[in-house]
Amino acid sequence: MGSYNVIMTCRDSEKDIRSAILSLINQSTKPKYLVIIDDGSTDNTPLILREFKSLNKEIHVITNPNLGYDITRVVMNWNSALELAKKLKLEYTDYHMIASDDTVFEDKYAEKIIKCMDSDPLIAIASGKPDNSTITEPRGAGRFVRNSFFLSIHGYYPEKMGYESIILYTSLKNGFKNLIVDDARFSHTRRLGSNHHFYDWGASMRTLGYHPLFVLGRFIQCFLTGKPIGRKGSLQMLYYYLTYKPKEKGYHSKYEAEIRKAIRMRQKTRIKEIFRLKNTR
Repeated sequence: MGSYNVIMTCRDSEKDIRSAILSLINQSTKPKYLVIIDDGSTDNTPLILREFKSLNKEIHVITNPNLGYDITRVVMNWNSALELAKKLKLEYTDYHMIASDDTVFEDKYAEKIIKCMDSDPLIAIASGKPDNSTITEPRGAGRFVRNSFFLSIHGYYPEKMGYESIILYTSLKNGFKNLIVDDARFSHTRRLGSNHHFYDWGASMRTLGYHPLFVLGRFIQCFLTGKPIGRKGSLQMLYYYLTYKPKEKGYHSKYEAEIRKAIRMRQKTRIKEIFRLKNTR
């Protein structure tokens, strides 16, 4: 069975971090190592991480200074974990898994995901599903990424908003597939979007070049079902998509024209498929 490592970010997570780490180290298929980035916690999170590290030599911790909460540092911290693995010459793995400090995975989660990915080398990205979710694309937390794909196309995560979505689209653009494994489950111990109010969700749709009809469809689906972000979250997402003006450089800038065009064309094709199916019923 394929091997994997885990990247987890955390901040002020003393209430959730124990259960999150235990759900990873107790997997039936265990990770080769975990890199946990503490982004300046001011509570007991650093103490808890030291306890885990002292008991498990496969846990590596990066401790950042306290610069206040900032969602833009998440992707930078992921890249710090990738850099540390290179620096320490940690074992190469077939996949890397993105975890979070508020996510608890069933004990066979990794086993179920890896079995599917091992069986089809064209699956570049896969994840399970949060409880009571109707997601159709692999999410950030719980996502497994095939390293041969990732290293050949990216190497590091682009440090700009939409960094989770762009990996999904470059996978498809390069002939790979993305997969949801229905019976692999995890749960969040904190409400989704409680920190950032879906600012990144809406604004990144602009930086990625999402088609307006695709955005409208996603809004309607989220608003009517209340899943996965709730009605208020769906309104916030749409608001930021409509009002956001991308910057010229940095985290808040647009992606290259080629990939934005490819994303929009794929979404236009999907919209046509949906209308075609409705008209044939």
